[in-house]
Amino acid sequence: MPLTDRQTAALLLIDFQSRLMPAIDGGTAVIANARRLLLAARMFTIPILFTEENADGLGGTLGELEPDASSVAHKMTFDACLSPDFQKRLPDRCDLVVAGCEAHVCVLQTVLGLMQAKRRVFLVRDAVGSRRSESKEAAIQRMAQHGADIVTTEMVLFEWLATAEDKRLDEIIALIK
Repeated sequence: MPLTDRQTAALLLIDFQSRLMPAIDGGTAVIANARRLLLAARMFTIPILFTEENADGLGGTLGELEPDASSVAHKMTFDACLSPDFQKRLPDRCDLVVAGCEAHVCVLQTVLGLMQAKRRVFLVRDAVGSRRSESKEAAIQRMAQHGADIVTTEMVLFEWLATAEDKRLDEIIALIK
């Protein structure tokens, strides 16, 4: 199925860390979209996993994303899949909706690792960032060439919603306004 489905999806938020985000081009919008995804995932009880790269150097996950300590996977590898416990911590869902930073380093390498592990990846274009826009665009193009579905925050939210008859329609609309 070419759509992301809330029954088969999990949300992976990569390295939204306090010392990294101020350097990200368009970082405020990237964070806002990640927060929309996070709130919708919680609304639909979709499993969520955060990663933190070298937390001693880059700080913890941004407070506004309200990470639960048990949902944070710490890593030192750019590809989270190479981190010893990461694959075991991933929710048992075939589809991963991915947002994070930096698009051309940790997001790219993790997405390629996930696809190698036979996971389907939905990369949320407006919820990933890099210090330079050309690095982000090159990374998105490369991930797409290798099979990642490139989506936007609104695409994901409405695919998870699936119908205007869902009682959470107004909540989803409020998230995107």
